[in-house]
Amino acid sequence: MTLDTAEAADQILGAGDIAPVHEVNAEGQSPFLLTSDHYGRVLPRALGNLGVAESELVRHIGWDIGIAGVAERLARMLDAHLIAQRYSRLVIDCNRPPAAASSIPVISEATAIPRNEGISQWEREARRREIFAPYHDRIDTAINRRLHDERPTILVSLHSFTPVYAGVARPWHIGALYNRDTVLQQLLLKHLRSESDLVVGDNEPYAVNDLTDYTIPVHGEARGLVNTGIEIRQDLIADQSGQQQWAERLARIFAEIEMELKAQLPI
Repeated sequence: MTLDTAEAADQILGAGDIAPVHEVNAEGQSPFLLTSDHYGRVLPRALGNLGVAESELVRHIGWDIGIAGVAERLARMLDAHLIAQRYSRLVIDCNRPPAAASSIPVISEATAIPRNEGISQWEREARRREIFAPYHDRIDTAINRRLHDERPTILVSLHSFTPVYAGVARPWHIGALYNRDTVLQQLLLKHLRSESDLVVGDNEPYAVNDLTDYTIPVHGEARGLVNTGIEIRQDLIADQSGQQQWAERLARIFAEIEMELKAQLPI
């Protein structure tokens, strides 16, 4: 399907495209609700390769390398519900407010994204409606159901980051990210720092804010949920062994945190 035929049908995604939302363990009983904004790197057939070489599409600019394997394993180990987004962040970034310039980037790091240059308002809205909205609507629906059922809900947004950015090496193995709510972040930092082999980032390599982030501000803070973002360095989770090790580590830590939160808060 070409974009012309897609536009005629008033949509970007066609019959041969997969659904944007991927879920694992939707009936999980854990208080942790896991999200993965940059889980996948699928491109809609109507958009081709966005004018970008495959060697670029598989880099971090296209998705969060390694986080899919960690997220899936962690969901099963914790008996937690995972909601993930399959399409590449280069189509539309599901952790950016749709009005932000970085929502549909024309350049990512030093790589131009020709197909995103000068797109119509129709196409911009179609990407939001067909990819961004179903993902966030599903998170919202899951939270509504949990709150209706009076189930404890702790939001954890899972990401990964590059070992080197703009020529500067990043020393952290993992970072805990937050904005206004520091309840979970403080516990997470305490447990991570007790692991003698880790260099832990406090709002590093990124910090959450309302202008550059969406999932935590909208689904966590605006809903009054205990929340945190997690960033794991990609070279540590590039293969299945690393993904398994990090999932096991986080599962152990979150099990301990759950007990502490139960003693502190009415989660």
